[in-house]
Amino acid sequence: MIKTILIDDEPLARSMVLEYLNEHPDFQIVAECNDGFEGVKAIQQHQPDLVFLDIQMPKLTGFEMLELLDSQPHIIFTTAFDEYALKAFEKNAIDYLLKPIRPDRFQKAIEKFKATFGTQQAPKIDSAKLQESMDEETSLERVVVKTGNQIKIIPVQQILFLEAYDDYVKIHTPDGMFLKNKTMSSFEKQLDGKQYVRVHRSFIVKVDQLQKIEPMEKDSYIATLLSGEKVNISKSGYARLKQVIGL
Repeated sequence: MIKTILIDDEPLARSMVLEYLNEHPDFQIVAECNDGFEGVKAIQQHQPDLVFLDIQMPKLTGFEMLELLDSQPHIIFTTAFDEYALKAFEKNAIDYLLKPIRPDRFQKAIEKFKATFGTQQAPKIDSAKLQESMDEETSLERVVVKTGNQIKIIPVQQILFLEAYDDYVKIHTPDGMFLKNKTMSSFEKQLDGKQYVRVHRSFIVKVDQLQKIEPMEKDSYIATLLSGEKVNISKSGYARLKQVIGL
């Protein structure tokens, strides 16, 4: 049996997938989930072979949910987004189905899954890159991170500064530091440029957290934040900062 989970906040959409899966008795539905929180727990509990995953959901989006998974099942997206937005990522997921889902497209997705299932591990979906592509023209309102067994939603206004850390970004907040698998460039594009400034290739700071700026070496500076922490400022970062704060 192929263990399958449906994650979609629309009951009618889940019902449609269930109806189509009735034609495929080798698929066992082990969980139905209304949101991403339920989805993460169900995937951890059941370790499914396949997940039908909606993109736009309350609480957690499908992309945010994928970023929190320790292991990656095979994914078939169910989405209202058009083909243009997702075609660059088609090779990462088994398939994606546009709502309302047509029976012939559903059948094609099942065939693609069966051709892959059992022959290789689930393909790694670059969910961070996918999220960046979908959000490149939208502002960031929150960041979702996993800390231990907990999922924490960080409102963007709680971010004091960001620090590059290998393939991750350290998110410094009043509640502590959290790691996110996302690029500094992505944060820079999505954060409000009047509130957050890329002052160095390794740092983005919230302007109202600056306490003082001092010269350090030739064409470089060091900033002390209200928290007492210090961040480096490059020549180009200093120019951007002056422009924002009006110096």
